[in-house]
This record gives sequence, C-alpha cells and structure tokens, in this order.
Amino acid sequence: MQQFTHPELIRGLGPIAAISINVGNIIGTGIFLKARVMTCNVGTPWRVILVWVVAGLLALAGALTYAELTTMRPHAGAEYVITKDAYGRVWGFLNGWSQFLISRTASAAALAVGFSIFMNDLLGGKLNAVYFTYPVPGFGEVPFGRLQVVALITIAVTTLINCAAVSVSGHVASFITILKVLVVLGVGVGAFFYQDGSWSHLGMANTASCAGEVTGAGVFGFGAAMLGALWAYDGWNNISYMAGEVKHPERNLPLALIGSMLIIIALYVLVNVSYYYVLTPTEVASVPLKSSVAAEAVRRVLGDAAQAGSSLYGPLAVSFMAAVMMLSSWGSLQTSILGTARIPFAMARDGVFFQSLARVSRSTKVPVISLIVQGIWAGVLTLSGTFDQLTNLAVFAFWLFYGMVAAAVFVFRWREPDAPRPYRTWGYPVVPALFVLVTICLIVVTIYNDPLRSVAGLAIIAAGLPVYFYFSRKNRAA
Repeated sequence: MQQFTHPELIRGLGPIAAISINVGNIIGTGIFLKARVMTCNVGTPWRVILVWVVAGLLALAGALTYAELTTMRPHAGAEYVITKDAYGRVWGFLNGWSQFLISRTASAAALAVGFSIFMNDLLGGKLNAVYFTYPVPGFGEVPFGRLQVVALITIAVTTLINCAAVSVSGHVASFITILKVLVVLGVGVGAFFYQDGSWSHLGMANTASCAGEVTGAGVFGFGAAMLGALWAYDGWNNISYMAGEVKHPERNLPLALIGSMLIIIALYVLVNVSYYYVLTPTEVASVPLKSSVAAEAVRRVLGDAAQAGSSLYGPLAVSFMAAVMMLSSWGSLQTSILGTARIPFAMARDGVFFQSLARVSRSTKVPVISLIVQGIWAGVLTLSGTFDQLTNLAVFAFWLFYGMVAAAVFVFRWREPDAPRPYRTWGYPVVPALFVLVTICLIVVTIYNDPLRSVAGLAIIAAGLPVYFYFSRKNRAA
C-alpha cells in the first residue's frame, strides 16, 4: 500500500470542465428513455412538456440554492459537508451513506443498464438473450443476461478510467459533453424536417395500455411523471461533489450549477416537443421497454429517407444514433462515478467510514480505493432491478436529502449571518423555500405511489445508524 498517501486533492478543474461535468452528467439516458413512461403517467404531450418545465425549474431552484452553499463549503463531497455542518455529524453521515449505498450508485447502475439498452439497439436486439432469472425482494423476478453482462463491464472500465488524474477526467468530460449537446440539438432540430410530422399530435391523448404504471391526470400521475423528469435532470448538483477540485470555486461553482441548468432545460423541452411532432402520444407510450423514444423517432424520420431512394442511409443513420446515445449514457456514467467517489472519501477523512477510502494515489491524486469500492457496489445494484426500478429508487433517495441540503441555507443564514458568501441565492428566501416544499411533496407522492420500495429505501438509510455509531466509537477510542 506504499503507493497511497493522504495528500489534498488538487484543484484542477476550470470553468469549462466544471460546466461540462454538470451538463455531461445531466444529459444521459433519461431524455431518451423516460418519455414513454411519462406519457403513460399523464396521458397527453402538453402535460408531459409541463412536467419537464416544472421539474427543470425545480432543479434550477436547487442549483441557485446550492450555489450559495457550495461557495461557503467548497470541499470534496460538499453535500455531505454541508449536511454535517448544518445538522450534525450523524445527519451528514446518513446523507453520505445514502448517496454511496443507494442514490449515486443506483444512478450509476441505471446509467450502465441504459448504455447496454442503447448497445442492444445498435446491435439489432442481439443482447436480448436472458440466461436465467432470480427473485429480488421489492423488485420481483429480475433477469440476468447479456444486457446485464455489458452493464457490469461498462462500470468496471469506467471506474478504471476515472482512476486517472482529475484533469484528464475533466478533459474527457468536456469532449463528451460537446458531442452530447450536438446530438441532442440534432435530434430536436432534425425532427422538424420530417414531412409527415404534425403539430396536431400535441393535442392528442395516449390510448395505449400502460399496465403497471401510475396513470391519470391527477397529482399522483403528475408526481410519478416528475420522477421520470427529475431522473433526466439529475446531475444538476454533480459538480458539488467535486467542489474541492474546482479552480476559483467562488466564481466557477455558481457558473457551473446555474449555467448548466439553463442549457439543459432549453434542450430538454426542444427534444420532447420534437418527439411528439414525429410520433403520436400513443406511439410514444407503445415504444418497447428495451428501446428508446429517441431511436423510434429517428427510425421514423430516416425511414422515409430510405424509402425515398437511399436504402443504405436510413439503417446507417439509425445505427449511428444508437452509437451516439451509447456515448451519451457512458458520459453521464463517467462523470457520475467521478463525483460520487468523493463522498466516501470525505466521510473517511472525518473518521466515520473505512480509512482506506481516504487514501489518495500519489501519482494521480484521486481516491482510487473509493472509486473501486464504489464500482463494485454499483455492479451489485445493476443486478437488482430494471432501468425504471433503479432510477425510481435513486430519485427517491436523492431528493430526500436534496431538501435537507437546500434547507441548510436557512440554517447558515441564521447561524452564520456574517460568514463570507461569494454568491447569494437569487430570490432568497422564496426560491429555496419553494424547492424544499416541492421536495417534501414529491417524497410524499413517491411513498404513496411505491410504498414498498420507499420503505426499503428508508430502511437502508436507517441501517447507516449502527455503522455511524461503530465508526464514531472506533474514532474516539483511537
């Protein structure tokens, strides 16, 4: 173990890399996969678009609030640090515990599954083979096949890449983010050149059967659709985990948090309008689970080009689209794994987690052991459920603590009125208060819609208490 020591992390991320990490983490699988289930939830395109706007504004309110908090506490694993300083060490630990054990690693698992789904599109369904199924409490019979094998390999390779220096990871994130934005723009703008597209689709309602989904125009259908949208927006706070590695955090952290959200809201609304311009809501709701709405829209648009005389153009273009979506999901996985590893690292530095996770590589100055342990656990979660099940579990755990972290702005304003604040939340106290209230409502709706999985998530979070007390006693004894 001589290759490891305990140096400080290096501030090697500039403003472009910081924005790229946030945008790159947000644009992942959700924008391509969630339109189907959201259409099932609320029934009409206009309600789906409204969900995207509301969810985007909610995430923007969170970004505005986090901008103040992270500039006050620009440290690795900033959410954990903020929660600890605002509410005490035990709550900080439970936040970090839930991020590491459920939300962030379940997010990585879902992204890896999404990557394998897109690869399956590219290969024409050759990854559909299932070797066997096995029961998982709360998830039912879960399949194990080629999709799961590809997902596991993807997590392993991505973890190894992130063991390089943080500046290298930042350059990788910047390059992939540029490609992602170009692709999303291409899908959104290109769809409007489809001759058989119609704006009338936006006034239609879904008539397809959506067995097993929460449906209806009421608050619970809307809340279920919000989970899908919030999964697609998730990552808006990803740069906060790497606050200790951002250059000039007083300027670059607010720029990355707020700027990335404004970009993403515009892109997401554009793309979803384009989906319904090409496809009817019934066709969107009928897209197979192992495919994506984006791929179906591209097939529809480019299929006409093939019929018009270019028999090769359509299939090649669709294959290219599937390959780019693979890149998109992998890019989000890369930035997600990059940021998440800083949470157990920060906990270990405080003496409330395994000390080996605080070790930093001498050569790359990154927490390599934390990255490897995180990758192994994400692989375990990959085998525990389907894409939608994993994302719902992750979103529930995410937003439970997002509300607590955002509410810390009130705690610090009261407790530390004279503390340096390089950035002050725009719209305070209304913006953070609305964020916290909507978060509470979202959690209540989630528990109502899926009580079994919600209770399981709460139980896993509560299971961190004995772990915390064990490490606390061990730290005091030392």
